[in-house]
Amino acid sequence: MSPELPITAVLPALAQTLAAAPAVVLQAPPGAGKSTGVPLALLDAPWLAGRRIVMLEPRRLAARAVAARMSALLGEPPGATVGYRVRFEARVSARTRIEVVTEGILTRRLQSDPELAGVGLLIFDEFHERSLHADLALALARDAQLGLREDLKLLLMSATLDGERLCRLLDDAPLVSSEGRAHPVAIRHVAREPEAPLPEALAQQVVRLLAEESGDVLAFLPGGAEIRRAAERLRTLAPQVSVLPLYGELPAAEQQRALEPAPDGRRRVVLATTIAETSLTIDGIRLVVDGGWTRAPRFDAASGLTRLATVRVSR
Repeated sequence: MSPELPITAVLPALAQTLAAAPAVVLQAPPGAGKSTGVPLALLDAPWLAGRRIVMLEPRRLAARAVAARMSALLGEPPGATVGYRVRFEARVSARTRIEVVTEGILTRRLQSDPELAGVGLLIFDEFHERSLHADLALALARDAQLGLREDLKLLLMSATLDGERLCRLLDDAPLVSSEGRAHPVAIRHVAREPEAPLPEALAQQVVRLLAEESGDVLAFLPGGAEIRRAAERLRTLAPQVSVLPLYGELPAAEQQRALEPAPDGRRRVVLATTIAETSLTIDGIRLVVDGGWTRAPRFDAASGLTRLATVRVSR
């Protein structure tokens, strides 16, 4: 575990607090290292007694990336000490001690095995994203803890959630906070021509930024279609940089490429959906361009169905 990561400073206190309390809330800003640092640090805790750690990651892309990163830190492939389960894919073995799972997987597991046999710690990562599945899983886990497994530990980790309010919901659970690391940030607002399509306008702004500043670029777009169009435009305007898409429907190998430094040392432009806002930390990013739009589920009363709508991103 790198001593440079902000989360390192609170790991001893977190381990001691978990040893004494059944449920703990950890509050740490994005980039603190909590998703990869905390499970590895707690793996040999005496109260865990050799049992498994199961960690909930709300998104498949993040679940695979976090498991891969922890495995790399241990010098192992995914599926050894650290594994993951997502929809239609699993990399676990009899050796697996840390298992990263997505929301539906955890809900089904709690329903089929309420006791969570062999599990000593259940971690809810990125809990500030809040979803029906995550809330249901927490309710089921808390019910199992109170009625079946007094030795089961719960850890809720969040970047932005009101930690004190969450502690009250868990019968005044203790709160551990990491201050993180602050960097100066300069914000520029750039006007866009009303008739200019978002992918083309964003690509032009990225090219301008590459010429004016140093470092890699992370740019946010609503979805895969916009990312593909912006990537095509950027490969024409800036052939000297590596353009790397990052969204959920991409094959796992292509997602992993966006998270790693370019092998030829070229500057990178990562075009991502909101998955990269808090669920992932991408090394080397110095510049961020936000298109200001995202895709979010919206209930359509006329059809009685939920559909994805392209909406403005709130501040």
